[in-house]
Amino acid sequence: MNRKVWVAGVGMIPFCKPGASDPYSVMGMRAVQEALADAGVPYDAVQQAYAGYVFGDSTSGQAVVYGLGLTGIPVFNVNNNCASGSSALFLARQAVESGAVECALAVGFEQMVPGALKGVYEDRPSPLAGFVSAMTAAQGYDTATPRAAQFFGGAARDYMKQHDIRADTFARISVKARQHAARNPYAVFRKTVTLPEVLDAPMIFDPLTRLQCCPPTCGAAAAILCSDEFARRHGLRPAVSIAAQAMTTDTPTTFDAADMRRLVGLDMTRAAADRVYEAAGVDPADIDVVELHDCFTANELITYEGLRLTSEGTAEKFIVDGDNTYGGRVVTNPSGGLLSKGHPLGATGLAQCAELVWQLRGQADLRQVEGARLALQHNLGLGGACVVTLYQAA
Repeated sequence: MNRKVWVAGVGMIPFCKPGASDPYSVMGMRAVQEALADAGVPYDAVQQAYAGYVFGDSTSGQAVVYGLGLTGIPVFNVNNNCASGSSALFLARQAVESGAVECALAVGFEQMVPGALKGVYEDRPSPLAGFVSAMTAAQGYDTATPRAAQFFGGAARDYMKQHDIRADTFARISVKARQHAARNPYAVFRKTVTLPEVLDAPMIFDPLTRLQCCPPTCGAAAAILCSDEFARRHGLRPAVSIAAQAMTTDTPTTFDAADMRRLVGLDMTRAAADRVYEAAGVDPADIDVVELHDCFTANELITYEGLRLTSEGTAEKFIVDGDNTYGGRVVTNPSGGLLSKGHPLGATGLAQCAELVWQLRGQADLRQVEGARLALQHNLGLGGACVVTLYQAA
């Protein structure tokens, strides 16, 4: 790290089901307005903008920020699948930290349609072709079943084989997610569910039932990052900084290990987390609160170990003992996570940022993790990209 980077302001709008949202341009603009108001700076103080989204035409970022003013600043559009929002955050942080700018905006948004994720273009090679080939070799591929569920359901099966855990262990994560989301006015699903309800829901890809899969969602979130100098010059007193951040992509082990856990990003997660811990001089045991990428319950369980929140093969005990929630060792996804808050792809990474900033400021209301000082964010996209960010209270 070079210059200190502050999260001066965050903003997000309540997430909603497809068909119930404003257009992406309006959602994104509203999130930025919230972040600017939270930071206490005008839009014309922003020197660069980074916009994360997946399903949208080129220059959608400009369509969002033009509603705030035509200031002529550089606007960069970022698409890294489900890690698009945190990739935008990574670039904004890098710009401020390096001294290229004093104040940068990261915004993420998504206007989704109902149903399982699928590619848009069928007349060219898919960027996930290598992943599909590896999955097919490992476990087969059913074209009638949602592809993402097969990736992460396969990872669940491999974990179960390696560590002999019960299938209902994954379902417990959904119960926890709904309990947390019940306290979050931004979440799509705020009704709690029981373990039998999760297990009795329609099976999508064994062991994952429908209530163990995140829903398609519309929404937006944003963050304003600035330097120490900018904060002093504008009379700001930001309370949260980015202590360390790392982004990783796939290595040969993703494809060579014949392990579905690795195919869905376990090694990327571990490498990014290790870099962050080393850069910040922090131990995983020091983390108070985590927002991690729980697109499926299987990924949350695997990510506990990827982030070294619990050691290899101990995730089931971590869950059953309640160490992943209030009163346990580290509160994971107090927002309800992707499973219950929702997963508007480009917005997810910045929604995680907003939640953790509120937690470290003591502004998370009924979700507040008491005494939180260090917060860890994990955002993952197949294809692949993983961003891990450590936030620290001032």
